[in-house]
Amino acid sequence: MINPRAYEGKVVIVTGAGRGIGQGVAQAYAARGAQVVLAELKEDLGSSAERIITKQGAKALFVPTDVRDPEQIIALMKTVQERFGTVDVLINNAGISSFGSPYEITVEMWDEIINTNLRSVFLCTREAAKIMRRQNEGSIVNIASTRAFQSEENSEAYAASKGGIIALTHALAASLAHDGVQVNSISPGWIETGPWENLRDIDHVQHWSGRVGQVGDIANACLFLTHPDNRFINGTNLIIDGGMTKTMIYVP
Repeated sequence: MINPRAYEGKVVIVTGAGRGIGQGVAQAYAARGAQVVLAELKEDLGSSAERIITKQGAKALFVPTDVRDPEQIIALMKTVQERFGTVDVLINNAGISSFGSPYEITVEMWDEIINTNLRSVFLCTREAAKIMRRQNEGSIVNIASTRAFQSEENSEAYAASKGGIIALTHALAASLAHDGVQVNSISPGWIETGPWENLRDIDHVQHWSGRVGQVGDIANACLFLTHPDNRFINGTNLIIDGGMTKTMIYVP
């Protein structure tokens, strides 16, 4: 039986926690008694997310962080260690999406996406694992995407970053296993972070589950994968998309 109080007092870092999936995941852990660190680039979003969580009587700390910058990642982990003494869970969620023709995308645009979405996952994991291994325990979840498996045109950099996250996940799981650090990834499909009422019936019915995904669907998956009762789940990728990537389509 899963212990519902497993996260009380645990230290959880969520990158890109200022809005959308990141904010929802942070709120879910905080609601279960965790001390949540909000690593967010934008001051207004990070401060707002911190206020929302603390007003609910939970614990949250906003630490301004640009995950493109290795030095800021190191500073983030140092701040967390000095403030809380350890790191129990890391959710690598920060990411950007920018599409453009492969004929026109610049090296700078490519690097911006790869460094934000993929390199940051490696760097954040490495620095967090240095702390986790001292207690021989820790759990990391990397947020990938179903775009690692299927694509539309002009999405090369984004697809590469998300596919890279899945490969990086099982490589890190292998490397960090002897230190007690568990590493998994989640590939969300269509997760609506805007006004729900703007969705159409056709948006919902194309999912086998009968609706578009919600932030809570991803937050619940993070809670599941990082729960101490689920330590046997390691190096895997969990697709959460209402069945869309398994849908067979015949073109007449």
